[in-house]
Amino acid sequence: MAQFDLPLDELREYHSDSAEPDGFDAFWSKTLQETREHDLDARFEPVETGLATVDVYDVTFAGFGGHPVKGWLRVPAGASGPLPVVVEFIGYGGGRGLPHENLLWASTGRAHFAMDTRGQGSAWGGGGGTADPVGHAPSYPGFMTRGIDAPENYYYRRVYSDAVRAVEAARSHPLVDPARTVVLGSSQGGGITLAVGGLVPDLAAIAPDVPFLCDFPRAATLTDRHPYREIGSYLKTHRGRTADALNTLSYFDGVHFAARGRAPALFSTALEDQTCPPSTVFAAFNAWAHDDKQIEVYDFNDHEGGGPFQEATKLNWLRSYA
Repeated sequence: MAQFDLPLDELREYHSDSAEPDGFDAFWSKTLQETREHDLDARFEPVETGLATVDVYDVTFAGFGGHPVKGWLRVPAGASGPLPVVVEFIGYGGGRGLPHENLLWASTGRAHFAMDTRGQGSAWGGGGGTADPVGHAPSYPGFMTRGIDAPENYYYRRVYSDAVRAVEAARSHPLVDPARTVVLGSSQGGGITLAVGGLVPDLAAIAPDVPFLCDFPRAATLTDRHPYREIGSYLKTHRGRTADALNTLSYFDGVHFAARGRAPALFSTALEDQTCPPSTVFAAFNAWAHDDKQIEVYDFNDHEGGGPFQEATKLNWLRSYA
């Protein structure tokens, strides 16, 4: 697929028309207050992996509703701390994987906390192990329209709350230096990263790659690729509900979290990306409130973005922050 979105010079100036809902901050303040009424109860169980350079802990903590959420904590073998920590969120359909996977960040001398995404982990990779015990109204298969009838019911209310608690769980481990916390992820993980960046005020840095869950009004009409297409498929059947659906989605739009961002940020986008169109990524980047921000642009790539090249960029960039 050739480049299909706005020209790059227009992307750099693009701002979303997504309307921030009344009560956005109050909604999230109440959501997190209710989530924190449950004891975090973060537990770290050592896992025997056969790895010589990395120690791994099987993590369970209480997320939204007190529901148990899984994760992995990986640290350099024999580390005494305090260590900077990278908290990573996973792409759509994936889970935390197996304990020996994803060793990059622990190999840099940092702690690495990978959060399982509730209800996912069955589409690719090594799988996941976190249920989503909350029911929902009729929806299109997938996760994008689960609970779309109201912000209080929407699936990503639970996921974003889990993600904030994942940061708190990671920071609770005695090997971790809470002041040097970085959050990052790609695609869905990038969208969750933006939400956490807007909800947690004292992060050292964030790095969302080709982030999903941004500029819903444009994304839902610009691309017919899943997962955004789930929204259109739902509205194709549930005629007349567009305004209500977009209102719900506005509480979860990365653009509005970006306006509250208080940490240095490294974004990336790809100009042939039909899954997360570059204009939707630039919408969040241009809204990011912190002055220390930059975006890497991959002109002939689709949703794979920069891949290992972007990993190398992040490795270099993060040396200044954590």
